[in-house]
Amino acid sequence: MAMYSYRATTREGAIIEGVIEAPDEKTSVDRLKATGVIPLKLTTPRESFGRKFGSRISRTDLLTFTTELSALLGAGLPLDRGLNILAEISDGGQMKVIMHSILKHIREGSSFSEALQKHPEVFPRLYVNMVRAGEAGGVMDVVLDKLNEFLESSQELKEHLFSAMIYPVILMTTGGLSVIVLLTYVLPKFSTIFADMGSALPLPTQILLGFSGALKTYWWMALLGAAAAGITARQYIRTEEGRLRWDALKLKLMGSVIVKLETARFCRTLGTLLKSGVPLLQALHNSRDVISNRIIAATVDGVARGVKEGKGMAGPLSEAGVLPALALSMIKVGEETGQLDTMLLKVATTYEKGLRVAIKRFVSFIEPAMILGMGLVIGFIVLSMLMAIFSITDIPF
Repeated sequence: MAMYSYRATTREGAIIEGVIEAPDEKTSVDRLKATGVIPLKLTTPRESFGRKFGSRISRTDLLTFTTELSALLGAGLPLDRGLNILAEISDGGQMKVIMHSILKHIREGSSFSEALQKHPEVFPRLYVNMVRAGEAGGVMDVVLDKLNEFLESSQELKEHLFSAMIYPVILMTTGGLSVIVLLTYVLPKFSTIFADMGSALPLPTQILLGFSGALKTYWWMALLGAAAAGITARQYIRTEEGRLRWDALKLKLMGSVIVKLETARFCRTLGTLLKSGVPLLQALHNSRDVISNRIIAATVDGVARGVKEGKGMAGPLSEAGVLPALALSMIKVGEETGQLDTMLLKVATTYEKGLRVAIKRFVSFIEPAMILGMGLVIGFIVLSMLMAIFSITDIPF
């Protein structure tokens, strides 16, 4: 089935717009005519370049949708009326089509969660399950409000990570380009001068000029080799064994940052699900999906088995030895007091704050390390050239 956007007129002359699902364009036209309207224009939603290659609707769009729908339902509007208003005011063409599709399925008898489930590229399983819990408990506006808080905190954390890494990336890029320009443009000019002099050059200068000449001549081979190595590494990481090794390496290199990040994600997701009325075992299963590190995610399976056997959460998590001691203590207290959902959210807040501090420390370490590394490389280049100049002019060095 394909989705078609249409513009039509009623027999009274009113212009209406919407979407219709049909196997082909002719069938969609026939279905529109059967409803008593006259089709004027029928188009398929144009896909952007990014979407053709599998990109999803942004988290910002999903957050906006959740915030606005929560506000409309909180004001007492019915679900179909709220969705219809959002579809009319939506600026994004793709999101408008999806909202019309959800509205169509609801009017055909599907529940809201079932309609969302038909668009897994936009609404993750976590989102759908929370909505299903809200439908079962009759507290859809409350659940959407919790979802809104969850998406906002996740977006804020992601933006903090992104902004923290901007300067190191710029530093690495500009430093790398400077070295490449020196090796491929500046040094070859000196090599011509040194060749005309005919005198023996110091060993560091010979090594540097040899590397510069090879890079200038065989740059395309170096580029192809780097691309091939990158593609091979990426394909290996996509395998189960490669992903486990990559995640283990990340834990060794950035253990504190990774553990805090995954602890905050897991606890906030689980706490939000429990707060919305999702059963514990189902909430654990869904929370596992938000953990990107496979080694840490594997521990959740053991926790689920422990919960089934009546051991609770704190015991199996302690046996796994992955989450920090403070988080385990707070989770244990939450279980004992019957406030596990509230305590999980407090754990998430605590470790989100700790994550920001850990990221700040990591960046404060990596920035001078990168500057020192670039300084050593450029210093070696400058020193090698000075040694060659001093040797030619017989000036003692």
